[in-house]
Amino acid sequence: MSAVANPHTSRTVIDNATTPVTVLTGFLGAGKTTLVLSLLKRVDPAYKIVLLKNEFGDAETDSALARESHIQVTEMTNGCLCCVLVGQMKRALQEMKDKYCPDRIIVETSGSAFPAPIAWQIREMEEHGFHLDAILTVVDCINFCGYEDTSYTARLQAQYTDLVILNKWEHVSERQLDIVIDRVNDLNTDTPKIRADPCTGVDPEVVFGLDTRLFSLAERSDAATPGHHAQEVDLVEISRPWSGDAQELLSPASFVGMLGKLSREDVYRVKGIVRFSGPVPGDTDPAGPGGRLYIVNHAFGRYTFTPLTASTQAHASTLARLTVMGHGLRMFLPLLQDGLRALDSEIVVRPAHNPT
Repeated sequence: MSAVANPHTSRTVIDNATTPVTVLTGFLGAGKTTLVLSLLKRVDPAYKIVLLKNEFGDAETDSALARESHIQVTEMTNGCLCCVLVGQMKRALQEMKDKYCPDRIIVETSGSAFPAPIAWQIREMEEHGFHLDAILTVVDCINFCGYEDTSYTARLQAQYTDLVILNKWEHVSERQLDIVIDRVNDLNTDTPKIRADPCTGVDPEVVFGLDTRLFSLAERSDAATPGHHAQEVDLVEISRPWSGDAQELLSPASFVGMLGKLSREDVYRVKGIVRFSGPVPGDTDPAGPGGRLYIVNHAFGRYTFTPLTASTQAHASTLARLTVMGHGLRMFLPLLQDGLRALDSEIVVRPAHNPT
């Protein structure tokens, strides 16, 4: 098997019969999906990349966001790639290779995933035409020092990686950034660390073609990740169907007001799809009689709304589908239930179980 030059990097990779796989990790709300979307904008359109996402919860929000950018996405929901969906991930990779013949696959893990078991699965598929190219970790410079103290997984993600991508650094002071870098260096001194550009993300030349040496099959050990998958965050899943009655539509102003009352220290993320009675702030397009669907992405006090256009038919009967992630979320249930006018039967609470 010969090596050839990758069209987007000066490094050499395995020949065209082999599909390189880039694994992207990072804690909840680190900005992984946004980084992927910006990265793909910098790649030659003729270079075909397929995204395999592992969702945390049932809202499928990030995949909807990716489809709004016309990216081919394969989803696996309600599980972790590193253990629960082991067989499913292998099948998904093979199906993606057979169906799309991609030049590269990006695996975006959930915030709970430790990269070692994922890496070993990909290495096991080398004889089937897959090559583990790199493990990248996105670090949220605003919040890393907070959750790094309590999250076993966040520490492992920063420790075992080929490249640390510092994200949201423009929102912190130089002193705060130095503290984040010091904390990451305490875990991982030698791995390169780069800043993601706020507008353009990272250069494909930098992140593609790394040919990782991490997690060889020879050093594989089931004892390497003791208890890593113990759920570290509370999950609240809210699913409200829509009957078609315009009176049921949610007010954008009320929803934004509800988000503003959530503690950024305790509520890490709110993501999902919501049908509003009118346009959100900053959107000038009017809503029709059936309101307008938006992708909601709220992380540590910051939020965005993206109009949903690519898959509205799939959500024709959706009023709200939200996944809330954080710590001690039971105290916020009355606020969430009142803000969304949700019934008890429309809310599922999954409390965290601390890792051993």
